[in-house]
Amino acid sequence: MYLYLCKFVLKILQASFQKTMPILELNSIKKKFGATIALDEVDLSLNKGEIHALIGENGAGKSTLMNVLSGVFRADSGSMELKGKPYFPLNTLDARKNGIALIHQELSLAPHLSVTENILMGLESSRFGWLDRKSLNQQALEVLKNFQHSDIHPETIVGNLPIAAQQVVEICRAIAARAEIILMDEPTSSLQRNDVQHLFTLIRKLSNDGISIIYISHFLEEIREIADSFTVLRDGKSIVTGNLDEVTDDFLISKMVGRSVENLFPHRTNKKIGDTILEVKNLSVPPILKSANFELKRGEILGIAGLMGSGRSEMVRAIYGLNKADSGKILVSGTAVSAHGGTPAKRLLQGLGYLSEDRKGEGLALTLSIADNLTVTRFSSCAQFGWLNLSDQKLQSEALIKEIGIRTPTVTNSVSRLSGGNQQKVAIGRIIHQNADILLLDEPTRGIDIGSKVQVYEMIAKLAEEGKAILMISSYLPELFGMCDRLAVMSRGQLSEALPITDWTAEKIMQTAIGK
Repeated sequence: MYLYLCKFVLKILQASFQKTMPILELNSIKKKFGATIALDEVDLSLNKGEIHALIGENGAGKSTLMNVLSGVFRADSGSMELKGKPYFPLNTLDARKNGIALIHQELSLAPHLSVTENILMGLESSRFGWLDRKSLNQQALEVLKNFQHSDIHPETIVGNLPIAAQQVVEICRAIAARAEIILMDEPTSSLQRNDVQHLFTLIRKLSNDGISIIYISHFLEEIREIADSFTVLRDGKSIVTGNLDEVTDDFLISKMVGRSVENLFPHRTNKKIGDTILEVKNLSVPPILKSANFELKRGEILGIAGLMGSGRSEMVRAIYGLNKADSGKILVSGTAVSAHGGTPAKRLLQGLGYLSEDRKGEGLALTLSIADNLTVTRFSSCAQFGWLNLSDQKLQSEALIKEIGIRTPTVTNSVSRLSGGNQQKVAIGRIIHQNADILLLDEPTRGIDIGSKVQVYEMIAKLAEEGKAILMISSYLPELFGMCDRLAVMSRGQLSEALPITDWTAEKIMQTAIGK
């Protein structure tokens, strides 16, 4: 009995020692792409079983560091040690063989293959040279059980699944590889809240089993819920590292953006609310949008809250002419414009600008240059006799880039090469260049880091001060409370009355959103 007790205590002590023992160490990692320094003397230490948050603005070097660790890129200099031995992966397969798996922010699945084939790619078992599909499907099913997704079947073609389900498959692939270190780059970006909770439960289980996690997210509340420790990257440098329970959010934000952030939201001291410029009456787009009524004034920021799928996006898309309204009236500066026959081209001429929630699918032409994206809705400003004046376009784009703080060496770079935050600035910059009087902003800060959010908030506040009328949809309540003058809530296709922001509480918004 005594011997058994000693062995039990020794096992606990060994497990505790292993959990605090560094499994991965990075020292002075550097990586350049041409003249751009992506990583500059980055240090990082990861313990066995630790959940380590990697925090920083878009473009800070987080994804580049993950790509170096996973064998996508080779570091220019510096050293890495994995379990006390030098580690320099030749490629991604080499990294996986060494027990490191990367879950990409952008999905890297084979859409024409099944769920099983994607999850177990490179890990397939066979009999007499033939794949044992029954066994493979069972293995995939065991991994999928972690997420309790009844709609994801092993034999389903991945391309037929919604984005959130594809994200689950991506995560399951890393789990199936039995990695000792899992790198998660924005793994919740396409997940619903219940899937996020399933993921967090799984991450905690992996951690308890001794698997180490490096976790990238823009949401500090998410990081605090799941991570033990953190490292902040800024401009390719590791700025500070430590335990999350020993620092405040203000401290983290100040280290990310390089300056003290007393308040994320700008103080709008020069509010000048003018005349009504946009009126929407009984607008409906069946079956989702049943009825919307509101007025929007110059210099005002009107917020729209509500649950996903409640009809918020359908409303602004109908106003802009992307969706055909079934009934209702739209008035711009007191003049009726067709709600049913409206088109984006007509709305551009009527002074409306639209920012889609789908930045990459609709908001930007990713293969075109930054200059083309910024000026595309008002080429007339830099064209003569129907021909684009590239010198004028370049000058206008460079001035706008400087004004809104886009990080790029040249305006001729394609937008696809920019970080998410800088891409969002280009999308907003397009509306600024367009000189629209009415701005319809659908989730203007979705998927960007805190530093970029602060800059976007400042841009929106400045536009309001200039007399622009702004309609802003957001799922993030602090953003609505921090930015808006009035607020309306969409619930099951019905838009509530717009009230002053001071008349709302978070509880009242949620009660209205769920129809209570």
